[in-house]
Amino acid sequence: MSLSAALDRPAATAVPTSPIEIRPLTAGQGRGRLGAEVLGLDLSRPLSDSDFRRIHQAHLDHHVLVFRDLRITPAQQVEFSRRFGPLQIHVLHQFALAGHPEILIVSNIKENGQPIGLGDAGHYWHSDLSYVEKPSLGSMLHAQELPAEGGDTLFADQHAAYDALPEKTKQRIAHLRAEHSYLCKYEELRARSPWRPKLTPEQIAKVPPHVHPVVRTHPETGRKALFVSEHFTTRIVGLPEDESRALLDELFAHSTRDEFVYRHRWQAHDMVFWDNRSVMHLAAGTPEHLRRKLYRSTIEGDAVF
Repeated sequence: MSLSAALDRPAATAVPTSPIEIRPLTAGQGRGRLGAEVLGLDLSRPLSDSDFRRIHQAHLDHHVLVFRDLRITPAQQVEFSRRFGPLQIHVLHQFALAGHPEILIVSNIKENGQPIGLGDAGHYWHSDLSYVEKPSLGSMLHAQELPAEGGDTLFADQHAAYDALPEKTKQRIAHLRAEHSYLCKYEELRARSPWRPKLTPEQIAKVPPHVHPVVRTHPETGRKALFVSEHFTTRIVGLPEDESRALLDELFAHSTRDEFVYRHRWQAHDMVFWDNRSVMHLAAGTPEHLRRKLYRSTIEGDAVF
């Protein structure tokens, strides 16, 4: 079901949830429009259409929503995520939460000598699932167990990054397309990480590369954003290899400048919902001796043209 259809369908009940407050993050936490806190959301009760519309609009306005003190079950996370669209199942199915294949466990914890989740997720700047035909609309990441230090997540506003490009660069990249591949950094990460499993032939077959515009137009707001990342973008189609690499390196460096970035310092029971059409993200890293576990659900977006 499309997001527009989800917005138009009748609510399961007319009973409102508890009062919801949406607060843009302060200048000390984020810059410009990037990031807002959502307080008072109670997903143990049905979410009314009016509250859903407020959350949806805040997501479009601020790109990153931080739901504070959200005490929910995995089933409630899946149900809330589905209000925005169909959910995507990660190719690393071995790290899916038992009983909830829509949830990817992001964790550095080992049990019986084996990792319970993907421990190095977000090592490079990226937009989730940019390598599939219909890249992700957004991701929800719910904190289950947090380290005493480290574990921050950084978000970079790709609308602001595009707007700040020189006009000459905007003209140069206006009609360029780039290839995205899940395998781009996979073996490099496997070589340094105890968490990454070897992909089976069946898993590799599920993630063929896809080509998308370098400049993406947001399907709901019409705003332009850069849509390339160091993690998944392999080349710019039609350019010589050296020219492609030079341009990508230039765009990668520009897109994550400090003025575009919000650093999220996790608090207990936070759930962060970001727009993969508007931002990239990066895991700042967790000390190996400290435990970290989060549950991620990912919402399917639209094909990019």
